[in-house]
Amino acid sequence: MHGGHLSLEVIEGMLDALVESEGEPDLVQLSGGEPTLHPHFFEILDAVKRRPIRHVMINTNGLRIAQEPEFVDRLASYAPRLEVYLQFDSMNDDALMNLRGARLSRIRQAALEQLERVGLSTTLVAVVKRGVNDQEVAAIVDHALDWSCVRGVTFQPVQDTGRNEGFDAKANRVLLSQIRREVAKAGVFGIEDMIPLPCNPDQICIGYGLRAGRSVTPITSLLPRELILNGPNTISYEAYPALRQGVLDLLSLATTQCNTEEKLAGVLCCLPQALVPEQLGYANSFRVVILQFLDRYNFDLATVKRSCVHFVTPDKQIIPFDTYNTFYRPGAEGAVVVARARQDARRDR
Repeated sequence: MHGGHLSLEVIEGMLDALVESEGEPDLVQLSGGEPTLHPHFFEILDAVKRRPIRHVMINTNGLRIAQEPEFVDRLASYAPRLEVYLQFDSMNDDALMNLRGARLSRIRQAALEQLERVGLSTTLVAVVKRGVNDQEVAAIVDHALDWSCVRGVTFQPVQDTGRNEGFDAKANRVLLSQIRREVAKAGVFGIEDMIPLPCNPDQICIGYGLRAGRSVTPITSLLPRELILNGPNTISYEAYPALRQGVLDLLSLATTQCNTEEKLAGVLCCLPQALVPEQLGYANSFRVVILQFLDRYNFDLATVKRSCVHFVTPDKQIIPFDTYNTFYRPGAEGAVVVARARQDARRDR
């Protein structure tokens, strides 16, 4: 949910619109700008908690987390229904200057130290830009395993949107398949362990595993080999109906990014060769997600129709993320076209 510094009343209306549409949403992500700077930040979290929303993620640059221990302590009081989605594009300040316009490596490490201190579930999220930080993909996966609070890493190929000065599509764009190969270099998930997400196989793939310290056993290595076809986008579960439903539930984008111990146990119990730990929990899981969004260079209407990620707007519209940045975000090139189209429609009435 993209809130900026909207009033608390408007944000509550956005939450109500989402609940009315979805019933019991699995996951709401608070974004911005920087959501932790909102003057009613904790009141917004309270508003989420009052509604039938299973989990909330905070998309943050980590500055307040790194600098204010009291803020972190209060944030941790909302666990286990809360997870931090921490920007972590690079461990190199030169790359961060290119991507974020600031030298943030020290801040990001300090934020991780605070999140580790309180044991707050965290996902590292990295925008990947060729020639800037694509060579760090494996290192970021490896670094994530140094922190027990980190549940996984999400890589997002750079989009032509937002702060993107000097963007060269030919030089800077990176494909999902290229990131997948870089992930495999970390030795945590093999290429065959990074499987397409059922709801949107062209845009998202996931490696999901069981973690014990720094050691990760990919769940896909426990699945019967015949369960996964050789086709690039198709996964067949027809011969294993219980396992099929369990895998679909577990790998939905919403629930891979929140507390999933029941779904994880359900999948493992379908596998006769898997020994299910008695105290299996979210801390025993680790995932790598590659999540590609659309921009003017790869826009595809069929993919938009399968979008798993949506914005809720102040006027209570629910818009696919893949169209928001291109057509609806204030200042976007397409926003003018949309506004004109609406004016023309009104004149035609």
